[in-house]
Amino acid sequence: MRTDFIFDILKNRHNQLVELVAQCPEDRRNLVLEGFKNSIHWHIGHVLTVTEFHVFGLSEFVLNKKLPASYQDFFAYGTKPGDWQGEPPAWDVLIEQLRKQPDEIQELLESKLDVPVKENFLKAETFGELIVSTVLHETDHIGFVSAMLKALK
Repeated sequence: MRTDFIFDILKNRHNQLVELVAQCPEDRRNLVLEGFKNSIHWHIGHVLTVTEFHVFGLSEFVLNKKLPASYQDFFAYGTKPGDWQGEPPAWDVLIEQLRKQPDEIQELLESKLDVPVKENFLKAETFGELIVSTVLHETDHIGFVSAMLKALK
């Protein structure tokens, strides 16, 4: 598996999401628009949380998690802003973490893309395949955010 290709697409998707959400007016970040289940704020946190879960949680590399456990309560699969208990992490904090996450993943896994991982629901067999699955997942959310931004206009 080509290491540079895998990490370039991960960084590209994260950067694409950062640039896209920068277009969202501050007073609209937490709106759940008609026809959508979540806010743009939720999508940022969800991408971060699920990327970490896919790469570390499904690989038995749990000790390398960087995000607080509370992110699961706000952004894991099946969550939504209407169920939040308390305030989610701040927008700016999420953006900063989104910018850093690909480099942190690359630093830990650059030489491990072909290392086998435990059996998982994604059917990924290696770290490289787990990273590819996160890129596909993030691409879906970029589409949702793009549609939400159009709906906001």
